[in-house]
Amino acid sequence: MDNSISSSLKKIKVAWRKKSNLASISQDWPNLVGEKLAQNCTPLALKGGILTIGASHPQWRQALIYTRIQLLESLRSSGHKIKDLRIQQYYPQKITKIETEKSIWDKHPSRINSTGLKICKSCQKPAPSGELLRWNKCSFCRRIELSQ
Repeated sequence: MDNSISSSLKKIKVAWRKKSNLASISQDWPNLVGEKLAQNCTPLALKGGILTIGASHPQWRQALIYTRIQLLESLRSSGHKIKDLRIQQYYPQKITKIETEKSIWDKHPSRINSTGLKICKSCQKPAPSGELLRWNKCSFCRRIELSQ
């Protein structure tokens, strides 16, 4: 029974590779390019048989360019139907913390409940302290200033 499951999984994997989709390339990426390149370069898109690879630093982009022929051969020999490679600079950004819209709005300088009120020096009217701290005047006086 164990052998039949194993052989079935191998067949599925081979069939998946024949599709040559980005997911299958991404899964095999460390085996295809090696650990060092895999940590610094990533497959970004596959369209019309052209694989776009992003490099996190110019030196890794250059390494990809120099090993282009070997990369193509590695991809093709593992069953991926790739016609060509496109190599580009890619700066992945890791989002450390996603704030909710409410938390962003709660910290907005125009919010009275978080910053309090003070008197605007330009119009002598009450204004949120955050606006006065940011522009040295209330948002109404700031708009007038910017429109002139």
